[in-house]
This record gives sequence, structure tokens and C-alpha cells, in this order.
Amino acid sequence: MSSIEDKIKGVANQVTGKIKEEVGHVTHDEKLEAEGIAQNLKGKVQKGVGDAKDAVKSGIDKL
Repeated sequence: MSSIEDKIKGVANQVTGKIKEEVGHVTHDEKLEAEGIAQNLKGKVQKGVGDAKDAVKSGIDKL
């Protein structure tokens, strides 16, 4: 998977997770809120992987 794909999927998971978290909070659905928190964190990790791939590629390109 390319760094761009990682970043896009990461941001999508962050947005979806935040929506689930907020809906769960408003509706007092603790399970949905927890799922949202987990999905948001997963998205942050995915975006971080994309950023790391870019950093490695930039480092290699400078060699």
C-alpha cells in the first residue's frame, strides 16, 4: 500500500471513528463510543504509517 493510500484510509478511519464516538456519546451507547475511539486511533496509526513511508522515501531519494 502506498503512503497516499495509508494517509487516505487513516483520515477516513479517523473521521468515521470520531462520528461513531460522538453518536455513541450522545445516545449513551458505550459500545459504539468505544468502537469510535478505537477506529479513530487506528486511523491515526495508519496516517502515521503513511507519514513514515514518505519520510523513508525522502531519505532514500536524498542518497
